[in-house]
Amino acid sequence: MAAVMPSTGYTPHPTKMMKAAQWMGTGKVEVGVVPKPMITEPEDAIVQITHCTISGSDIHLYEGELKDAMEKGDILGQEAIGLVEEVGPNVKSIQPGDRVIILPVISCGTCDYCQRQEYSLCDNTNPSREMEATYGHRLGGKLGYSRVCGGYPGDQAEYCRVPHADLSCVKAPEHIDARKLLGLTNVVTTAWHALELAEVQEGDVLGVWGCGPIGLATQRLARLRGARKIYAMDKDAQRLRIAGDFGMTPVDVDAHPDVAEYIMSIEDHGLDRSIEASGYHSSQKAEFPAMQAIGLERDSSDTLSAIIKATRKGGNVALVGDFFFTTHNFPIGPLMQKALTLRGGQTWPQKYYPFLMDLVVQGKLDTAWLFTYVDDFENIADMYQKFSQHEVPGRLKVCLVTAFGRSQQMQSYSDLPVHYVGADSDI
Repeated sequence: MAAVMPSTGYTPHPTKMMKAAQWMGTGKVEVGVVPKPMITEPEDAIVQITHCTISGSDIHLYEGELKDAMEKGDILGQEAIGLVEEVGPNVKSIQPGDRVIILPVISCGTCDYCQRQEYSLCDNTNPSREMEATYGHRLGGKLGYSRVCGGYPGDQAEYCRVPHADLSCVKAPEHIDARKLLGLTNVVTTAWHALELAEVQEGDVLGVWGCGPIGLATQRLARLRGARKIYAMDKDAQRLRIAGDFGMTPVDVDAHPDVAEYIMSIEDHGLDRSIEASGYHSSQKAEFPAMQAIGLERDSSDTLSAIIKATRKGGNVALVGDFFFTTHNFPIGPLMQKALTLRGGQTWPQKYYPFLMDLVVQGKLDTAWLFTYVDDFENIADMYQKFSQHEVPGRLKVCLVTAFGRSQQMQSYSDLPVHYVGADSDI
């Protein structure tokens, strides 16, 4: 018997209010004052947010890519940490006062997919008929990511209702820098997921398309898995410089528009594994925006075409950059004839957390480098605009600190240098 679908909204508190980042239309986010959430289901937790950030997926919503599945006033956000304020009667793994990481993927824990640890494919947390009509199936729910992913209010707010809290909240050590924990919410688990999908192993030559936070994290974690050489593809000079400083081989796709030919001129047999971490916007075609505007194209196949060409026979390809719709000119022949394995999908964070958290606690993994800027949560609307226009100082992510978070800090972030190189850690 299928589990009962949880409520995707929340019971509003009759008197207490909070600040929250609300989608008010394409290109418009406002910090509004809305009712604070209350426990709505027995498996819920209410978390008081200390730190949150903006993801590339949030920018898709900001720029109107899924506007038909949004409603004015929707609360955004899927990457945050905080302190547990209250738990429902069925929650066992956390208690009030615990510091927790909130996972973006909402999973029931009991369906066949969750039992296989494929948590983002959960059968029981997303009532979206829009997704079912488009994909043939519904995937798992996600915080703050439109009706397509269940319509759950997000965690860019002073408080968040977290459904299925035993699976959606991970207890975090008190002594770990907030930025290291914030990097674990989605970026690092997605990066590790990419490496798992591509089956990256010791001695591999790897190509990663995209040097955003997830792409760079993927490259660095590939070192941990023993990859021999890592090519980092992008057209952003500053991000390519970061990749180079991290020991990768940067490739400017503007300077090498036929990037597959360029790689093959260096690597005779091609790449052992390739990872797409740039998403559907990534295109070298000048006409692509116009084709999108008039409906001739939805998602670009340019990057994936280059990947399939550059990957060796029998190699592996993984997609973790966001793709939503359909694409033309997909090279299905080369994919089949070269015997490539192609996999994609959203991360399974609950599966990877014990291992990744241990790396952070042991000092072997530092994700603080992802956050090249720190600001107050109240300035989130301005940071959405800067993120959309690629103007975030340092070119990566911003750590947003709530008033409650600022009151909890042991040291002022204003006293910390803003740079992208991690602390003393292996990666």
